[in-house]
Amino acid sequence: MTASLAAVALWGLFETEFTTERDYANPLQNVTVAVVFTAPSGRSWPVDAFWDGDRTWRVRFSPNETGEWQWQTSVQPADTGLGGKEGCFTCVPYTGDNPLFQHGPVRLAADGHSFVQADGTPFFWLGDTAWNSIPRATPEDLERYLAARAEQRFNVIQFVCTQWRGGDKVLADHAFIGERDIAINPAFFQRRDAMVKAINDHGMVASPVQLWALTEGDPGEKLPLADAVRLARYIKARWGAYQVIWLLGGDGRYIKDAGHVERWKQIGRQVFAEPRDRLVTIHPCGLSWVADAFGKEPWFDFVGYQSGHGDGDGDLRWNIVGPPASQWREADKPIVNLEPNYEAHPAYQSRQPHGAHHVRRAAYWSLLVSPTAGITYGHNAVWVWNTEPGPAENHANVGTVLPWDTGLRTEGIAGMTICAEFFAGGPFGKLRPAPGLLANQPGEQNPQQFIAAASTDTGDWTVLYLPVGGRVALQAQPAGTASWFDPRTGKRQPATGGPAYTAPDDQDWVLEFRTR
Repeated sequence: MTASLAAVALWGLFETEFTTERDYANPLQNVTVAVVFTAPSGRSWPVDAFWDGDRTWRVRFSPNETGEWQWQTSVQPADTGLGGKEGCFTCVPYTGDNPLFQHGPVRLAADGHSFVQADGTPFFWLGDTAWNSIPRATPEDLERYLAARAEQRFNVIQFVCTQWRGGDKVLADHAFIGERDIAINPAFFQRRDAMVKAINDHGMVASPVQLWALTEGDPGEKLPLADAVRLARYIKARWGAYQVIWLLGGDGRYIKDAGHVERWKQIGRQVFAEPRDRLVTIHPCGLSWVADAFGKEPWFDFVGYQSGHGDGDGDLRWNIVGPPASQWREADKPIVNLEPNYEAHPAYQSRQPHGAHHVRRAAYWSLLVSPTAGITYGHNAVWVWNTEPGPAENHANVGTVLPWDTGLRTEGIAGMTICAEFFAGGPFGKLRPAPGLLANQPGEQNPQQFIAAASTDTGDWTVLYLPVGGRVALQAQPAGTASWFDPRTGKRQPATGGPAYTAPDDQDWVLEFRTR
């Protein structure tokens, strides 16, 4: 056995490298290197090593127990530079101040409807949609962006790992080459390893889309099954030891036919076999509910959906009374709107840009019509990541897009920070939809007036969101002190009346009742 290497902090990253005895024409296709890590408790954790150019292979692993770990490699086909290697390292407690490593990777809460970290600390998901950030950003621009988002209380950054419909011709290089029997471009990933690490360094979880899948030209659609699996496994091997939550597919029409359902089931099963300690889901196309098709899959940990960028009655009703609201019990998993109305994105029907009110409305609705787990924000400039005004590749409908940094500090983002602080300030994981609280629902006639309501089982916290102010009539008076919470400023004022209450003005408001 090799000598023990330097100590690795709990939930940190162990890395070592190997050198092959010969060259391979296409290492992704020709060589498989497995490394089994054995914990102090005796539990085994198998991971893939990955090719990193020339004759170099690496393995990365994140230890989840303190004490001495051992590891051993195996390889197909035989290669004395890769197979039969072994070693050990010591995992020690983390002593820094980064919350990701203080509390550990994100897990499902005990009741299965929200997220916690490994030590049980509640985790309110506040994501940002930065699809092109890792593919297009400079390290300096990314640092500026991450510093701002960390300050703004974001804790998840969603991005795309490879070329895709929104980042193909605009990219200086591609993650892989070919359409069948693909080859990896390790230089693409080498330039971005530090970027993914930087997300964690700023206290945020990286949420990579491994296979974008909306159009026939996207990797998740055009690649044969075997190549899609190899590419996704490579990305998992390369970045899976960071604090990540995987989006296996992006924007896909996974349920358009039985063949597509089976294809994605097979990809998930082959990429994310047990055991694993990082969460996985898929990011669907707009107004698509995938829980029925994938909810029983062992790799499918929570339900992501996309209410999208529409402002018509049909789009609004899908979010407020459609599957997220009506099928959350059957899903029996955390539910997160991974792509609601993007700030500054032209609405599908009116073609008017979504403003801060639309962003808040989509967020609070999504958080209250199903059990509260979290929400993702998006800005039209940030996901595109242009450095000068111009188009978004293959997205003519969004018009001229301003540079990415115009989406760095906005009214919509300020509202999201306030939203996260509001929900994290209470037992958000215990909130459940409670439409029966209302004596009448104005949203039945006009969805733009829909009032979302939720309460804890014990009734110690009740939350209602009024998108246009006005009057809310309740069936009965909830327990606790009533107050109006301003989602624009974060300030509270007493709420009087009851069981009918009138908002302070015609803006959007949160009416809450707390017993403590």
